[in-house]
Parts: sequence; C-alpha cells; structure tokens
Amino acid sequence: MAYDAFVLLSFGGPEKPDDVMPFLRNVVRGRGVPDERLAEVSEHYMHFGGVSPINQQCRDLLAAVDADFEAHGVDLPTYWGNRNWQPMLEDTVAQMRDDGVTHALGFATSAYGGYSSCHQYWEDIARAREKVGPRAPQISKLRQFWDHPGFIGPHVDAVQLALEKLEPARRASTRVVFTAHSIPVSMARTAGPDGGRYTAQLEETARLVSAEAATDLPWDLVWQSRSGPPQVPWLEPDINDHLTALAEKGVTDVVVSPIGFVSDHLEVLWDLDNEALETAKKLGLGYARAATPGTDPRFVTMVRHLVEERTAGRARERLGTLPIWDVCPSGCCPTPQRPGAK
Repeated sequence: MAYDAFVLLSFGGPEKPDDVMPFLRNVVRGRGVPDERLAEVSEHYMHFGGVSPINQQCRDLLAAVDADFEAHGVDLPTYWGNRNWQPMLEDTVAQMRDDGVTHALGFATSAYGGYSSCHQYWEDIARAREKVGPRAPQISKLRQFWDHPGFIGPHVDAVQLALEKLEPARRASTRVVFTAHSIPVSMARTAGPDGGRYTAQLEETARLVSAEAATDLPWDLVWQSRSGPPQVPWLEPDINDHLTALAEKGVTDVVVSPIGFVSDHLEVLWDLDNEALETAKKLGLGYARAATPGTDPRFVTMVRHLVEERTAGRARERLGTLPIWDVCPSGCCPTPQRPGAK
C-alpha cells in the first residue's frame, strides 16, 4: 500500500490562560461535567501559567522525526493534529487534502491499547475525515508500541538515573513504582476481545523495564490522574495512597517511573512532580521521578521504524509476547457510555 504523508496524533493542550477553560470543555464534551469542576482542574494549568507543555513537546518530537526521516531517506511530509486543541485534527486533515495527500500514516502519542489511548484516535480520524468531506485523505494508525525497544530503552535509562539520586545506603528499602493514567474499571475490563488489554500491556512494560534496568528492586504498577465522579470505580491504587502504604511497610525511598506516558506533559508534572512529591515529603520518603522518552533518539528512531514496517517491510521489533496487530479487531475497546446515553 502506498503512503504519502505522516501525521502526529496527540491530545492537545492550552498554550495561554484564555485557552484553558475552552480546552477543558473540549476534553469533557458529552460527559455532563459542570464548569465548577473544570474550574478546579484549570488551577493545575494555571500553576504553569495556563500553558500545557504537551504542544511544544509535540513540536519538538515532530521536528526530530522530520530530521530523522530526512537523514534516512523517508520521503514523507509530516503533519500534526490534536484531539482537543489547536491544531485540531480536522483542520490538519483539511490541509492534507489541500496539499494532495491521499493516504497518511498516523502515529499516536500513546503506547497502549484501550479506549482513550488507542480506539478514540480512530474515532478522531473518522470524525475529522467526515467533516472534511469526500476528498479527505485516509489515515492508517501505526501499531501500539508498549514493548518496542525504542520505548523501553529510554524508560530503563531513566529509572537507572533516578535511582542514582537516592541514598545508596537505603537501597535495600527502596522500591520502583511505575505509574500510568487510571481509567474506569469497566473500561479496563472491556479493553479488547479478551479483556484487560490496557493493564496487561502496562504490566508487561513494567516487567520489561524492571528487567532491563537490572536493579533487582521490587516494583509495583499503580495509577494516577483519576477523574470522573467518585461513585464510578477507577483502577487503584492511586499513587498517593500507594506511597502511604509503602511508608507504613518500611519502604524508605521510591523511584517513580511514569511508563504510561511518552513525554513530561502536565499530568506528569502536576500529579507526580507536585502532588506525589508532596506526599512523599510528608511521609519522609526519598523520592526520585524518572523521565519519559520525549525526544530521546531511540524513541525518534522507533517512530521511523514503525513507519518502515508499513512502507518497507521492516521486521517488527518487540521485547514482549502479548498479541499485537496493525488494525484493531472488531469490537476492540468499545466506546464507553456517557451520562444520559442510551
């Protein structure tokens, strides 16, 4: 199959204070979340001047991908479109149409399966193409990459570097805590025909990073960034509750590794570098937060390799054993019901 463009698919984020509330309304559209709740969340963004770092991180990644493509003879123009803020994907698809693009490869800034992390990007693509109309280019999403060496390697190095910041004399009472975005329990159970795809992939990533880092430290997979009404069960434990439990068991130091994320965007900075760090300080825990891949050259190369799997027959590079595919099976990660939906 011939492809004639590459598009970076991401979540989007505000870039000035006046963007914050409109952005948040986009994020929760159709869910009946009142502005009063959004105003509380907006304070997280205002803590950083009303600017989410994610858009600049996408610009940086796309620039690195551009350079890598050029250096290795990948002749694809690159584009970028977001789910929730400018540049919106529908505007990007319209530009691609005007530029004569017919079939692009899409790379989503999420390594995992699940509704929000994978399936919703397919919905974003379909909605954008419908809005643009008959000449809208096709977009084929690249595969999930939770176990790709270009994703695992940067996380491994980050864990090792974070560990060096902690007190070596307390190594025997140190623990690695991997984190990812929590999702509703009902969504986790339906993430794939065999259920539990999101959590299974994250557990495999945690095992791979831990084994490659060769720290011999015990580890846990916990959750962060919970949202939604309190009566709806989400994946637990929350990182802050878990730190409290670890301190009670005699753990003295933790390396916190956000393996659920590809860059240090706002949820990483707020939930881990502010809230979780403050919890650790109150508990007297030594705390070191590992970095995310960002524009690590191995991660950038991984993007090209995923493209070359489709365009040049490159063999898949994998460290794990869970099933993987280019096109999601029918019924995978169904759209969750929103309040009031029938």
